[in-house]
Amino acid sequence: MKIQTSMVRTARVAATVTVTALTLGAGSAWAQAAWPTKPVRIIVPYTPGGSSDIIARAIQPMLSEALKQPIIIDNKPGASGNLGADAVAKSNDDHTLLMCDVTALAISPSLYTKLSFNPSKDLKGVAMLAYSPHMLVVHPSVPANNLKELVALSKTTKIDFAVTAMGSAPHLAGFAVAAATGAKWEYIPYKGGSQAVTDTIAGQTQVLMNGMLATLPFVQSGKLKVLGVSKATRVPLLPNVPTIAEQGAPGFESGTWQGILAPASLPPAAVNKLSAELIRIIRSPDLRARLAAQGAEVSTMNPTEFNTFFAKERQNWAGVVAKSGIKLD
Repeated sequence: MKIQTSMVRTARVAATVTVTALTLGAGSAWAQAAWPTKPVRIIVPYTPGGSSDIIARAIQPMLSEALKQPIIIDNKPGASGNLGADAVAKSNDDHTLLMCDVTALAISPSLYTKLSFNPSKDLKGVAMLAYSPHMLVVHPSVPANNLKELVALSKTTKIDFAVTAMGSAPHLAGFAVAAATGAKWEYIPYKGGSQAVTDTIAGQTQVLMNGMLATLPFVQSGKLKVLGVSKATRVPLLPNVPTIAEQGAPGFESGTWQGILAPASLPPAAVNKLSAELIRIIRSPDLRARLAAQGAEVSTMNPTEFNTFFAKERQNWAGVVAKSGIKLD
């Protein structure tokens, strides 16, 4: 009898433990599947009007509909995007995301000696969305119609080259062009592409290299003059504009990758759900056509592909930064 009683008790305890485990497991799975449970904030670490901001606002209504929650766009410019990235990395909030120029984020660890967060450990890739090549443009009054003429002019005239920030991808691209061609110009840093564009339109600066998505409309309206595109092949929207590689910088190519990242603490189920929705939205025919008309290419990566790409970008840009000799606090 004692043995039987013990066996019954053991069976009851085992059953209780099993039910409890199943209940907890189901609750955990339900909690992850239910994400998001409140409004989602997307921090754009640049001023409004730049490539990241344009894409964030383009996906905003469809993402809100898909997730059944409001999507809030929050611009936090500063330190080449690091101010906003740091805010996401330290947010302790799985409803705060980062929409940024992934290239700029990959450059930061090599460029900044006192970076307050580790992009590879504190953030995780969710979805890569688009790519936009850089455009080399000048104020219409600049007496140069191609890169060769601009290089010659830079050797006799003071030229201010507007960049989105010191150490940004456009800055390092400008440095690479100067190294390849012998151009001489002074870099003027801003807190984002939109202000750099505005000042070049106003003639405060003479030269600008910036993402095509945020720059093409001003070329089309005649407010800026394009001299080259930093792509391996000519852009269909501008078939008569030569690439920078064609004009004295062989093999030169640069641009901005726009993607969404999340705090490292965001559960995998939420990451995968969000990634699938973002990729579905950006690939929608209407949005793809709208972005293509502005010079941006829809180019998607899932979380695994994104994180692999980011690791390679960090390594590649570390070499570029080392050659440039640029270091920032």
